[in-house]
Amino acid sequence: MFKDKVVVVTGGTRGIGFSIVESFLKEGAKVVLCGSRQETVDKALKELNELNPDYPVRGIHPRLTDYDEVKKAFDQINDEMGPIDILINNAGISESTPFTDYTLELFQKVIDLNVNAVFNCTRAVIDKMIERGNGVIINTSSMVSIYGQPGGVAYPTSKFAVNGLTISLARELAPKGIRVNAVAPGITKTDMVANLPDEMIEPLINQIPIHRIGEPEDIANAVLFLASDKASYITGVILSVDGLMRS
Repeated sequence: MFKDKVVVVTGGTRGIGFSIVESFLKEGAKVVLCGSRQETVDKALKELNELNPDYPVRGIHPRLTDYDEVKKAFDQINDEMGPIDILINNAGISESTPFTDYTLELFQKVIDLNVNAVFNCTRAVIDKMIERGNGVIINTSSMVSIYGQPGGVAYPTSKFAVNGLTISLARELAPKGIRVNAVAPGITKTDMVANLPDEMIEPLINQIPIHRIGEPEDIANAVLFLASDKASYITGVILSVDGLMRS
């Protein structure tokens, strides 16, 4: 579906992001994954190379909270690979600290990566997308952006902000040929969740009508759909991918 499309995936070295990267590669895209450090980028590239040495993938690690670094890295991609067709803003951190233990520094750290980095990456690609009259931006939100969570207030706050940014940009950019959507994953089998004991996982599964937690591939499939021409009439959507978990 994405032959020769240039796709950038932030937070692409593991978990949901890695699955998104692999899924786009399987569909013929040229992918640039962004990680937080050279070591994590190298590890992800090595794993992808072992899966298929012919995958057209490369890795970068600009500080996403620094607009100048992001712009420089994205401009280099444009010069060497072609214009960025699809941006997946997936990088983020979760938080569960009780509010009475919160500090402004911790709150700002979450907002910086979960909101400001989304702004920076989007701002760095948008001028060229507008020039071409097409492009797709997909943001990773969360089910807590809709229902909140007890503790870690910065995380749901940041994801509420991502939803607002998604819907507002979708309205502003639709006349310019650019679609902006988000996926809101529920509990997903990332490394952290996979390491939880059964006695913690089972009660969670019992709250989900589909009776299982999500796999990274479930989220990746939703991202691929929203990025594809099959979703050409869809923009400004926050797509829940949570097995109908609503608490």
